[in-house]
Amino acid sequence: MITANRKAPKLRLGKSEWVVLGLILVYSFIPVIGGLIRVLELAGGPQIAPENARALLAPLPITLHILSSILFCVVGAFQFLPSLRRQRPAAHRAIGRVIAVAGCVSALTGLWMTHFYVFSDALQGISLYWVRMVLGTAMIGLIIWAVIAIRSRNVFQHGASMVRAYAIAQGASTQTVMGIAWIIVVGSEAMGPLRDGLMIFAWVLDLLVAEIFIRSMLRPPKSRRKKQSQSALLQSKPRNETLNDLPKWQSPYPSVDPLGLHHPKFLCT
Repeated sequence: MITANRKAPKLRLGKSEWVVLGLILVYSFIPVIGGLIRVLELAGGPQIAPENARALLAPLPITLHILSSILFCVVGAFQFLPSLRRQRPAAHRAIGRVIAVAGCVSALTGLWMTHFYVFSDALQGISLYWVRMVLGTAMIGLIIWAVIAIRSRNVFQHGASMVRAYAIAQGASTQTVMGIAWIIVVGSEAMGPLRDGLMIFAWVLDLLVAEIFIRSMLRPPKSRRKKQSQSALLQSKPRNETLNDLPKWQSPYPSVDPLGLHHPKFLCT
């Protein structure tokens, strides 16, 4: 028996998908480069970025945080491609498992650093501390809920939860862009409560964009949601209740109308 070797078709992306992927990768460029420079410094390379005493005292958490965040944000960008989900579902699932672990590691190390690293008031006030703690915990919860949702075949909740978790993780990119813009406009770096406010606003902006994306791109049309809700309602009804909803002349039980007197041809006479 001769079997033909079938090659998998090439992954073809639409123009809009290339645009979305390119924008996300460019948006993540500065934090990724800055993080890699920090990792190289902690590994014994030349010092390029300003010295970070906290990283030198406990290099493992920040190293894990940087690497897992890069993995989650860069590799996770490919999960936004509908063509990957349709043409390579196995690759989509494999990437999803990897970034789910990476996202949890990123959030856990972020929580550890927020709580145990010593920050001056100029770098982290009480409001920024609690926002970081809440969002880090929320990111872990969203990833876990996304895994539970896809195992229950709830594709919409799975996608929505991962988009929200991704928006939280991309906070560093938005904060970097806003920080650079502030320095260009004002001429100095924002510090103290102003810095806290800018960083919190960056997360608010990311989550707002995520909600717009979820409602415009992920949520199924109203007609499809109505059909899904009707089918779910019918499936949830007991058999007797569903059958009793039928007109009497369509009753499957002969005892309900043994003479057939409720048939429309008798009712019209």
